[in-house]
This record gives sequence, C-alpha cells and structure tokens, in this order.
Amino acid sequence: MTADDHAAMLRMISGSWVTQVIGAAAGLSLAEHLKDGPRTADEIAERELSDPAATFRLMRACASIGLLTRTGEAFTSTSLLATLHGDEPMSLKSWALVNTEPGLWQSFGHTKDAVREGRSQSPRALGMSIFEHFAGHPEEGALFGAAMTNLSTPVILEVADVIDLDGVAEIVDVGGADGAFVLELMRRHPRVAGVVLELPHAVPGALAAAEKLGMTPRFRAEAGDFFTAVPPGDLFLVKYVLHNWDDENCVRILRNCRRAMRPGGRIAVVEIVMSEQDDSSVGPLMDIAMLTFLDAKERTLAEFDDLLDRAGLRRTALTSVQSPYCLIEAVAAR
Repeated sequence: MTADDHAAMLRMISGSWVTQVIGAAAGLSLAEHLKDGPRTADEIAERELSDPAATFRLMRACASIGLLTRTGEAFTSTSLLATLHGDEPMSLKSWALVNTEPGLWQSFGHTKDAVREGRSQSPRALGMSIFEHFAGHPEEGALFGAAMTNLSTPVILEVADVIDLDGVAEIVDVGGADGAFVLELMRRHPRVAGVVLELPHAVPGALAAAEKLGMTPRFRAEAGDFFTAVPPGDLFLVKYVLHNWDDENCVRILRNCRRAMRPGGRIAVVEIVMSEQDDSSVGPLMDIAMLTFLDAKERTLAEFDDLLDRAGLRRTALTSVQSPYCLIEAVAAR
C-alpha cells in the first residue's frame, strides 16, 4: 500500500459527500443562475432564499470538485456544472436530485445487507418496494422518471440513429416513463404514432412531454401494468425495464409484448449487456444497485437470449450503442 492508494481510497469513500454536494448544487439551480456569468454566493442566496454563509461554503465545495471556478468572491460555472442545467439536452439534474432523495439514498445505505442476504433492501429502508415508494410519493416518482430520461438520452439518440422503422405504424414504449424514447422516434418519423404504458403517477409527465413537443394528436399515455397486458403495436420499446426485475417477471413482460405484437412486429430491448471478461464499465456498479434496490440484476447476452427464448421470442439483431448498452431486437419465434 502506498500514500497514493490511501489518497485514492479516501476520495472513493468520500464519494457520498460528493453526491450530496452535487444534489445541493442542483437543488439550488447553480447552473441556471451562473449560465450568463459569474455571481457571488450572496447573490445566489438572495435568489434562492438560502443562508448566505452556507451558500458560500457549498459553492466553495463545488469549486473543489470542478463544478465552479472562483475569483475573489465571484464564482463561475464550468462545463461540468452545465450538466446540472435543467434545459441542457444532456442534463443530469434530475439524476443528481433523485440520488439524494429518500428512495435511492436510504436504500443504497443498506448495500452490505443486500450482499449478505442476496436480496433488495428497499423494504427495510422504506417499508415497501422502491416502486411502491415512488407511487406513494408522486413528486419523487416523477423526479425518478425524469432522471431515467437524463440517463437514457445519449443512448436514445444513438438507438434512434440505427433502428429501422420500415413498416412500423405504432410504437409502444413499455414502462417508458415520460416517453422520451418513443417521442424521439416520433419526431424523426412524422407518420408514426406512439403509446406509453406506465403506472398512473407517470402518465401526466408523458402527456406533458408530448404536448410540449406538439405530438399530442398521434400520442397517448395509458395507465396500466405490463405484467398483466400491453397495448397492441408494431414495435415494442423495452428500455431499462428488464434490469428492474427477476427472470420470471422479465419473461412475463416479454410474453405480454409478444401477445400484443401485430403481424411482422418486433421488440427492441435496450439494456446494459454485461461482458464475460471486462468489468471496467459502469455495468458491475449498476448491477449492485439493482440488487440493493430491486432484487434484480444486469445480464449477459446469453441470459437475455434465455429470457427471449422462454417468452417465445428469437433474437434477430444485436447493436452496440453507448457502452455498455446494446440494442437487442427480437421477433416471435413461432
């Protein structure tokens, strides 16, 4: 062990502090306030009705991790802070905020228990499953939906570049949160209609997103349960859904998509595909998060193929997008 190892480990252990500082920076809208130039902590505090001395201390901490630069009493935004601006196309503001909310923050505090017991710790931390918590706390649930859009935006854009919509009249975004995926495809293909199937608390966000983009006439959002039934369609988007569930529930979701599939239809699964050799990506960390939050996991390609086979589907294409994510396309096997 060296002094460098000691310093590196100290930085890693302090990562939870960094998460909270970033969440506070997002909550005080520092990126928005500093977009047009430098401001002092007193100016930010006046706008946010926060304590001036504490606001200065927060901004000084933000400067220490590269979010701000400081000249005298004035602070200036960096390009890194810009990722916390809510209007930026690649914004991570909602992701920063939801990671400091009770659902994720309190659950992840029980990671060692999840590893010892091999099961989710959300019931221990929250008294219920994470999705039940979001349903009972609709503001946090909506924030989680927006956070999923934050995470998926780069992947959505890459998938939209490569997916073939020839012959597709209607797309169903299964568990699609605020519909960012299907709405991007609809934007690029003006004759395609779209549907989001979501829990009731997420439907208003999807409707609002469609209205903002002027796509309401060919879009609808349905409240429902993808374990029970899925609306009929030609293409089914299943993005960041399967990693939330165990194998049996994944097969139920995929079978319901297959039943709802019109002739010639197909399913597009977008997920992390775990490598059998390389553990350097975000995949292994996300896998631990899935264990802790949901009794779920990230999967290898062989595991996805097994799920598809059990659901009566056959993989027809595999396309790597933003690493470690892949687009897996499948059709009915028989």
